[in-house]
Amino acid sequence: MKVIDLSVSLETGMDVFPGDPQVRIEVVHTLDKQGWVLRHLSLGTHTGTHVDAFSHMHEGKQNLEEIPLERFFGEAQVVKTDGDWPQGIGLFFREKVGIDLLQKILQSDPGFVGGTLSEELERALLGKEILTYTGLVNLEQLPLGRTFLFIGFPLKIKAGDGSPVRAVAILTGEGRSFML
Repeated sequence: MKVIDLSVSLETGMDVFPGDPQVRIEVVHTLDKQGWVLRHLSLGTHTGTHVDAFSHMHEGKQNLEEIPLERFFGEAQVVKTDGDWPQGIGLFFREKVGIDLLQKILQSDPGFVGGTLSEELERALLGKEILTYTGLVNLEQLPLGRTFLFIGFPLKIKAGDGSPVRAVAILTGEGRSFML
């Protein structure tokens, strides 16, 4: 089994979407003074590697607390925009994808989609209750067309519109599958 981290590290001053809150991480307790280390985090809910709730772009749609946990993990594949795609599993793209792929994505019936998505595509997918993951890294380490287990749980934020996640891909040995 191989685990691949698909998440960026959160750090003060990291790039954020224009207009989003800047990231600040400050040490407020130290081993020398208090006997433990504690940091204060200040960041937006769509910072770094994150998942978007349906309510992020659609009034009345489910927020993070209302979406079942089972929706935040499952089988997935990295696919090419012009290739064949599997049915009923998550799709991840290495290249930026736009609204022109919406119908093909919908025909594949994924529970979630990840990569660099245009705002228009993200809005359409969330409207169809397909989770979107953005800010992913290391997708080039995943073989094209090979099924893996994806896990991207959000923080349990009251009425959350999105959340940073620790996104991981788990590859099994050849011929082995997941018991989901």
